[in-house]
Amino acid sequence: MEKNILTPQGILANATDFGLRLSGTDFPVSVFPQPIQHIITELHECQSFPIDYVAASMLTAIAVGIGNTHLVQVKSGWLESAILYMALVGRPVANKSHPLSFAMKPFLAYDYQQNLQFEQEYMEFEKMVQMTRKERNEAGLEEYPQEPVRKRFLVSDITPEGLSLIHAQNQRGLCLWADELSAWFKNFNRYNNGSEEQFWLSVFSAKTTISDRKSARSSVFIKRPYISVIGTIQKKVLGELAKGERSCNGFIDRILFVLPSDQQKIRWNDRELSEDIDQQWADILSRLIALDFMPCNENPYKILCFLPEARAALYEYQHRLAEMCDTETSEVIVGIYCKLETYLIRFCLILQLARWACGEADKDAIDRESVEKAILLTEYFRMTALNVQGIMNEESLTMQQLAILHQLPSQFTTAEGLELADREGMKERAFKDFLSRNIGILFKRERHGEYTKI
Repeated sequence: MEKNILTPQGILANATDFGLRLSGTDFPVSVFPQPIQHIITELHECQSFPIDYVAASMLTAIAVGIGNTHLVQVKSGWLESAILYMALVGRPVANKSHPLSFAMKPFLAYDYQQNLQFEQEYMEFEKMVQMTRKERNEAGLEEYPQEPVRKRFLVSDITPEGLSLIHAQNQRGLCLWADELSAWFKNFNRYNNGSEEQFWLSVFSAKTTISDRKSARSSVFIKRPYISVIGTIQKKVLGELAKGERSCNGFIDRILFVLPSDQQKIRWNDRELSEDIDQQWADILSRLIALDFMPCNENPYKILCFLPEARAALYEYQHRLAEMCDTETSEVIVGIYCKLETYLIRFCLILQLARWACGEADKDAIDRESVEKAILLTEYFRMTALNVQGIMNEESLTMQQLAILHQLPSQFTTAEGLELADREGMKERAFKDFLSRNIGILFKRERHGEYTKI
């Protein structure tokens, strides 16, 4: 869906995206409120942070700030939270980690302060435990002291059992921050074959999780989990993601890939970042962190519905995605499009709350502007998903197939492909099989006997 360029907001949004596109990005930065657009631009121009990585990291940070405080309702009984699984893809020199660190800095500061408070409270708790019941009564203390809880947002390398325990104490929501995502999914089978992967498949859908611990009398029960995931991954190890059952159980479909078109090494410059940029970002996230969440309540979250015009725009785009699925021959691509429908709804919630945090909208319902911006985001991640699929499939090709793929022109006919395959020593049947298996992944069928390389 195109922006309405007849409005001042539409003109400004198109100008913003066009200007940044000259910097080698396809990320629709105009989906963010003006204060966040300003921060992204400053970080790019002064710190040479790639726009895609900054924007995606900040999008995830906003989602983490929302956590379980707000859900969006599509229909009765159909609720979605702001959970995101985000992967920043690039070469080792692509400067992926610094933008991610900037986006998560306010959560690090929060966790640090909460840890100091926890240590102080735990010292007091230990003192009370060592006292007799009579001494506690005389001092006006609780008869049975309650062990304090460490509040936090961020976790790193951790088992599902340990994560469940921390989440039970922080039901507002968590974020798994993995600087190298490859370590995350490579560890899926380190204890029980496939169990950790199933855990993350369930968490994505916010399904109730129950963890039975051997050393505890009671189970860890989380009615509605919220754990977002973000990290970096190198292009050369993308093929690892497709190993095992991840290519067919929907796990890869749940990951949003960020792959800038410009992967050049950054160039330094003399521009200095404004001293208050960090504070500007911290102030935005602090409004989200301060959102009420009462885990003891039966319904601790606020539910946002779509306004009529917003719902109409949402359905219109979903119908377009459905049409793509109906005409798509690759089951892999169909799976991606189906998960993007889920993300479309989640983007609506995230962007509505982002606009609220910046004073540009309310948070009583999802309006049409948030839906239109969410559609732009969905289209961006649709294209990056197709690019990543192409990379993963190229890595699985034989040398002969790679040679043919690289020599094929951007547009070709079956006859031209067969002629090239014959020169490379590939039989006709093998080439036709190679072509048909990669429709929608490496090739697009334009019409009978005519193709385009993706």
